[in-house]
Amino acid sequence: MNEEVILSLGARLRLAGGPERTKGMVLICPGGGYSWLSPREADPVARAFQAGGWSAAVLYYTVRSGADQPPLGDLPARQVAQAANWIRKKYPDERLVLCGFSAGGHLAASYAARWSQLGGLRPDGLILGYPVITAGTYTHRGTMESLAGDRNPSAYGIEGQVTGQMPPVFLWHTVTDPEVPVQNSLLLAGALSQAGVPYELHLYPRGVHGLSLATPEVEELEKSRFADEHIAGWFSLCLTWLDSLLTE
Repeated sequence: MNEEVILSLGARLRLAGGPERTKGMVLICPGGGYSWLSPREADPVARAFQAGGWSAAVLYYTVRSGADQPPLGDLPARQVAQAANWIRKKYPDERLVLCGFSAGGHLAASYAARWSQLGGLRPDGLILGYPVITAGTYTHRGTMESLAGDRNPSAYGIEGQVTGQMPPVFLWHTVTDPEVPVQNSLLLAGALSQAGVPYELHLYPRGVHGLSLATPEVEELEKSRFADEHIAGWFSLCLTWLDSLLTE
């Protein structure tokens, strides 16, 4: 089954495979600094989750493609809420897990931290690859500018919004990421620990930003995004972690 839905807030939801006889639904938020959406973090990831026994959907949320457009504010997070509610209404018995990369990781984590305020439902799990978390020293400036424009972006820092109501988190990052420093994931891990939220964190010693699955399918040689068998192992670890959610 492949289905596309245009949600009333303007996002596009593409479902890649139905939930019949699968373990649940993974809702994927691609990265791109909230200024574009990376195809390498969309369909290839959905296909990988399908191969692992999960249904998958990609959320094409609103981005700010230029400074002449107003900052996004909470619109993308409200679009996640709308997508999550649509999925739960259509598939009421399915577990729902959010997955996001880079700025898409910021989006997924922002929703997971504030789902009740956004009028959404609590996801069953959260998967984050090299996410933007902080609005402070180690932030990704382009991400924060897309959200806040020239205003103070501190309201979009996630580490201060974590509560015990967040779902369990699977988190991975490369230590040498030059665009979104590893401190983003470390700050989130510290906040999760303090709030008592279960999490699994994997750090890889070398690697550039934006590796996605780190497989030959998503190689981007001109940006030194090479396939890496070691880093690609994050996905099998993630599938094992997902299976552990099913027993809870």
